[in-house]
Amino acid sequence: MTTSGSITLQTSANTVTAPDAEVVLAQPRGFCAGVDRAIEIVEQALKRFGAPIYVRHEIVHNAYVVNDLRQKGAVFVQELDEVPTGGTVIFSAHGVSRAVREAAEARGLRVFDATCPLVTKVHVEVSKMRAQDCEIVMIGHKGHPEVEGTMGQADGGMLLVESVADVARLQVANPERLAYVTQTTLSVDETREIVAALKARFPAISEPKKQDICYATQNRQDAVKFMAPQVDAVIVVGSPNSSNSNRLREVAERLGVPAYLADAPEQIRDEWIAGKRRIGVTAGASAPEVLAQSIVTELQRRGVQRVRALDGIEENMSFPLPKGLTASN
Repeated sequence: MTTSGSITLQTSANTVTAPDAEVVLAQPRGFCAGVDRAIEIVEQALKRFGAPIYVRHEIVHNAYVVNDLRQKGAVFVQELDEVPTGGTVIFSAHGVSRAVREAAEARGLRVFDATCPLVTKVHVEVSKMRAQDCEIVMIGHKGHPEVEGTMGQADGGMLLVESVADVARLQVANPERLAYVTQTTLSVDETREIVAALKARFPAISEPKKQDICYATQNRQDAVKFMAPQVDAVIVVGSPNSSNSNRLREVAERLGVPAYLADAPEQIRDEWIAGKRRIGVTAGASAPEVLAQSIVTELQRRGVQRVRALDGIEENMSFPLPKGLTASN
C-alpha cells in the first residue's frame, strides 16, 4: 500500500475550481508491465539496430508515447508491406494474427514481438480450445487490434460479442462444444454481465482457467471505484483509442461521477472543473506518469491548491524482453 500525502500550493490567478480545490490521485494508475515492456522493446531495438525501426500499428494506444518513439526513429505502419525487405519490425502490445506472423516470416523480416504476455495467454487458450473442437465466443470490441489479433489465432470457429444483447442474438454450431475468452482491457463489471448471460443461455460453455482481463485493468478500475465516491469529477489521462482508458471513464460515470478523457493538458475544459472542490485523476495503462503529472500541473494552474495521493496497490509485475534484446544491449 502507498502512503497518501498532501501538498499545498499557492493560490492561482486563473482560478476555475473551488477556492480550496484539491487533486485526488488514484493508485495505481498509468503504465502496466506489458506497456513498459513494449516501449522498452522499441527503444532497445533502436539502440541495437539504429533507425528506422518499423512498428506495426501503434505500439500502445497513447499519442504521447507514439510521438516520443517516432522522434527517436520508430516508423509506425499499418501493414507489413510498408516495411522494406530486410527491415526490423515490432508487433504492438495488442498482438497480431497468425497470418501477420506468417507474412513477416515469408518476407524474411527481423521480428520482435511486443505482444503483452497476458494477451499471448489468451492466444494460447484459443489454440487449445480450437484443438478441442470448441467454437469460441470472444467478448471484446469489434475492430480493436487485440480482438483482431486474438480472433486471428484460429481459422474460423470464433464469434464476437460486445454486449448482453449480442449474446441473445448469438447462433452457435453446438452449445455443448462452446468456450469463451475475453479482451484483456474490458470493463470488469460489464464483462461479468456478459459472461453471466452466456452461461445462462449456454450452461455447458467452458471458461478460461483464469480470467482474461489483466491484473492492471482490474487494479485501475478498482482504484477508480475507490476514488469516485470521494471526488466531484474524474479526469482520465489517456488517448481516445485506448480501451482501458475509456473503461476507466465509464467506471466513474457508472458510479454517478462526471468523467472526462484528456490526452494533453490543453484538452482540459474549464466546464469540467468549474467550482469543483475535489478532482480525481487517474491514467490508463498506456499513459505515462509524466503525462499525468502535466495534467496535474495544469489543474494547479487553474486553481487547485493541494494534491493528495490515495492509498492503493503497489504493482511490481515485470516481463522479460524477447531474445535478442536486453537492457544491456
